[in-house]
Amino acid sequence: MTKLLILGLLLALASPTAGSAASAARSPVEAAFGNTVVSTYPDGRTGLLWLKHDGTYTAKGRRRTDSSGRWTMKGPQVCLKQARPVKVPMSYCTVIPENAVGAVWDAKAVTEEAVRVKIVRGRIS
Repeated sequence: MTKLLILGLLLALASPTAGSAASAARSPVEAAFGNTVVSTYPDGRTGLLWLKHDGTYTAKGRRRTDSSGRWTMKGPQVCLKQARPVKVPMSYCTVIPENAVGAVWDAKAVTEEAVRVKIVRGRIS
């Protein structure tokens, strides 16, 4: 279950095609590349997510467990599918605002918990 919490860090995007780095470069997900997506849970702990141009991601859950997988676009949303440490048979999809570096917005984690999300410039840990 801890691994699934990492999926709650995801962001949504608006792109007509899924998965390619070229299409991602024209979408709001571009704000996440080279930066850190920080999700703050009701208990104050934070999860961290790093999206890469090649369609992969790495993350640290709020309990600081590592995970990784692939992200794709599904309509206006970004969807994460965890591959490690445990392969998860479902995807988690969510929405983010365009040009979101510095913006703060509310979302729901895969656990249905409310999270406050922001994209922080650079890679933090």
